[in-house]
Parts: sequence; C-alpha cells; structure tokens
Amino acid sequence: MSGSLGSAFGFVSGLVFGLGLILAGMTNPIKVQGFLDLAGAWDPSLALVMGGAIALGMLVFARAAKRLTAGTGAAMEIPDLHTIDARLVGGGVLFGLGWGIGGFCPGPAVVALGSGMGSAGIFVAAMLAGMVLHEQWLLRR
Repeated sequence: MSGSLGSAFGFVSGLVFGLGLILAGMTNPIKVQGFLDLAGAWDPSLALVMGGAIALGMLVFARAAKRLTAGTGAAMEIPDLHTIDARLVGGGVLFGLGWGIGGFCPGPAVVALGSGMGSAGIFVAAMLAGMVLHEQWLLRR
C-alpha cells in the first residue's frame, strides 16, 4: 500500500479499535476496577472481552507469522522472544498496578482522553512521564 492508503488503513484500524474499546466498556475505569476486584463485587464481563481479544490475536498472529510483509507492504516484525525474565515480570507488575489504580491501560486511556475524560488526561500524563523516565534510565545504564 502506498503512503496515503497505508495512512487511511491505520486511521480506520484505530477508529475501529477505539470504538471497540468504548463498546466493550474498557474506557470506563469503574467497570475495569470492578473486573479487577476479585475479592469484592467482581464484574466478569471484561473477561469475555479479553478472552475474545486473545483468541482473535492468536489467530491473527498465527496467520501473520506465515507472511513476509504486512498488508501495507511493510516488513513483518513479529517478536520471537519466548523467555520470562525479571524485566518482563517487573513490567507486568507495574502495568497491573497502574491498571488497577487508574482503571486504564494505555489504549483505552488515549481513547478516553479523546472523549474529554479528565481522569484519562491525568493517567496519560503519568504514563508519558513514566515512559520518558524509563527511556532516560535506559540511556544511563
């Protein structure tokens, strides 16, 4: 795909993804925190959303692994790391803590920010600050 066609594909993909997050309730921090509250009033509805996303992702990645280029013509870049190390576990713990405290993960936070949700702005600002700090930390290592 040429540049403008690839950009249009990216725009439509992002739009469909954002609408899916809204319809699934992933941009509602109360719903997300209800899902994460296993000891209280647990809301299992997001488990169906995530289960569907994981199943679809497995199918898409299996098919994508057989290709050399993406639909846009770019080279296919599928990670081939399969090790569980301290960085992976630590990153997962930090992600989970942020998700549980804020009620957002990165994609839904950006979508919620676009809808004018103030708490999403705070989350996105903190997320970006964390990304900058991590990059600075990596550069100093």
